[in-house]
Amino acid sequence: MARKSITREKLKRLRAVLKGKSRLLIVLQDRPDPDALAAAVAMRQLARRMGVAQCQIACGGTIGRAENRAMVEYLRLNLKRIEEVDLERFDCVAVLDTQPGAGNNALALGVIPSIVIDHHPFRSETRRASFWDVRRSYGSTSTILFEYLQQAKITPDMPVATALLYGIRSDTQDFERDTTRADIDAHVALYPRVNKRMLGQIERGRVPSAYYRMLADALANARLSGHSIHSNMGQVGNPDMIAEVADLLLRHEDAEWSLCWGYHANRALLSIRTISAAKRAGDVIREIVAKEGAGGGHRAMAGGETPLGRAGSKDRARLDRLIRTRFLAATDADMGSGRSLLRA
Repeated sequence: MARKSITREKLKRLRAVLKGKSRLLIVLQDRPDPDALAAAVAMRQLARRMGVAQCQIACGGTIGRAENRAMVEYLRLNLKRIEEVDLERFDCVAVLDTQPGAGNNALALGVIPSIVIDHHPFRSETRRASFWDVRRSYGSTSTILFEYLQQAKITPDMPVATALLYGIRSDTQDFERDTTRADIDAHVALYPRVNKRMLGQIERGRVPSAYYRMLADALANARLSGHSIHSNMGQVGNPDMIAEVADLLLRHEDAEWSLCWGYHANRALLSIRTISAAKRAGDVIREIVAKEGAGGGHRAMAGGETPLGRAGSKDRARLDRLIRTRFLAATDADMGSGRSLLRA
């Protein structure tokens, strides 16, 4: 099969990059999702089998979503914030499920990673890495890492197998979006090895009362404009809720597009979801953030962010109008204020 030969060649080159290395830093997106976390533990297992003595996983943000927190706890990840990490201690840096210059990771602009593995659209900055494997057609980065483990004849232990399977399910939404044969084959191969009880606990992660208050506010603010639905969540303490609400809103019977945005750490954070075949979510998010911010994603899902200026509430009001207007224009929706979701 063609993809096996590609993975074989990629693994050979990856092994060459890791040869002689003793300390690997694995950098994820600022708010890593299950796919990123799973890819990280798989990369750690692979690197250790290739002779790397120490592996540290780091990101620039926090873990907010309940499922993600449950996964981190189950995997016993010693996940560090990247500002707490001394980069000079590492002789190799790998970037997973994101890329240099993507705007969603905290790797300093001057740092060129040795390794980049991702399934998002290719970025030119990635070419500077010694090794890169970017497979835009794949539904998850977890699938790529699983193929590496298979090719290296490494059987993932139960926690890693469980994480990989959940990472694939999560990023493909149980194979409803951006799925390839490779993702399905990986899922089939992994399923007999996973901890079924723990998988259920991760999927049903416990949430605090604040979760329901935030969800109630998001639904109260949701507006439906034709086939496009959007919600301004205002200031958020848990940025992961923005993507979670975007997923929920897309389930509305009239929705083809959903957008949620909120403010955290002096930035506007945006998540888009779609079932439309007319336009890619990644293209729409870039139309919204334009030159003011950064964004990208897949056909069905995308995320972005833009900095909040010094004008405080005035600047936020301006951004709110800009985000809503550009979203409705990009999705060919009614440019009016729309109708309240809860009163529709």
